[in-house]
Amino acid sequence: MQTITFDRYDLALLDAVQRDGSATNATLGASVNLSASQISRRLQRLGESGLIAGYAALLDPVAIGLGVTAFAHVVLERHGTAQSDAFENAVSAMPEVMECYSVTGDADYFLRIVAPDLQAFSELMMKRVLRLPGVAHIKSNIALQKVKQTHVLPLDHLAQPSRPRRQQIRFVTD
Repeated sequence: MQTITFDRYDLALLDAVQRDGSATNATLGASVNLSASQISRRLQRLGESGLIAGYAALLDPVAIGLGVTAFAHVVLERHGTAQSDAFENAVSAMPEVMECYSVTGDADYFLRIVAPDLQAFSELMMKRVLRLPGVAHIKSNIALQKVKQTHVLPLDHLAQPSRPRRQQIRFVTD
């Protein structure tokens, strides 16, 4: 079990870097009232602890020709480790599948899929996803309009006033 201790500066830094991962240490430092060298040390520590999983440029799917976003609810024929592993490995290899979640409820998996157009989406579903071993059926929904999409995780629950100034997060590491 690893313990990570962080303070209000770390929380402010995590919030700032989520909003602009390309900001310089000087810019981040100005926003949280720390020096660039302090920002550098804190970012390294937060990265090493696993709180910062990585950095990426967020591309606009429509601007690069991926105008269709769909959500698919997948039900498997059987529920077993081998069948689930096979399905998960297959969808992990499909670049059009942006997210895959094992879920509770009427479906076994929930997928977010992007495609250039409806024809490409149809071909993906009919020729690849529906033919995966173990898939019983799929129900999909096409997004008509993006109302909200964010990559910024809420951090308010970590900064409750009733808690001590320094926080500890405990999680199991491999």
